Amino acid sequence: MKPHVVAVNISEKKGTIKHPVPEISLKIDEGILGDAHAGNWHRQISLLAQESIDKMTALGVKGLTPGIFAENITTANIELFSLPVGTRLQVGETELEVTQIGKECHHHCQIYREIGMCVMPAEGIFAKVIVEGTLRAGDEIRILS
Repeated sequence: MKPHVVAVNISEKKGTIKHPVPEISLKIDEGILGDAHAGNWHRQISLLAQESIDKMTALGVKGLTPGIFAENITTANIELFSLPVGTRLQVGETELEVTQIGKECHHHCQIYREIGMCVMPAEGIFAKVIVEGTLRAGDEIRILS
């Protein structure tokens, strides 16, 4: 199966779990309209693979839904954390550039406190908007460079 978007997620407030929405609008120098982390910086959009979430489910963590790791885009069939910084991705009608792999967790999330680990710091990636547009679950993902 081709790489694709499983869910698109936003949160209106920083420090809260993101929730799936029908679609998101991406803007250059902004990120996702209506998301708490929008702004002109290098971590406009976060992505995490469903396969990474499934690893946590296999460890016994219950109730993992898209957005629970604060990712904006939940993907499938693409190993995000192996993409080098600078990689361009066509996601539906949009284009993203990978700007960071993983991130340090300063305040451990509920999942980390529960089982002593979390996938987002190692396997989540961050990107900025290169070509704006609208994204929805089911949109195809292609590696451009």
